[in-house]
Amino acid sequence: MKRYRNLEGHSGVVAYDILPEAIAVKFAGGDVYDYTYRATGRARVETMKALAEAGRGLSTFIARYVRDEYERKHEGGGRSKH
Repeated sequence: MKRYRNLEGHSGVVAYDILPEAIAVKFAGGDVYDYTYRATGRARVETMKALAEAGRGLSTFIARYVRDEYERKHEGGGRSKH
């Protein structure tokens, strides 16, 4: 995973992986969430990719617009289905 730059200094996001039709986001607690076109929607996933690359606003966007619209949650390295 690529380290999230966190330019605002207070994000819960620590890393991410950009995939062709998804983004995986790792939070400070260690859980990784897979946000896919299917579960989250193409427009939102593409916005999340842009925010991740910019290093700013990703956690806020997820909290405000995405919430539980993820495909899968990997708890601390383990796997659990949404």
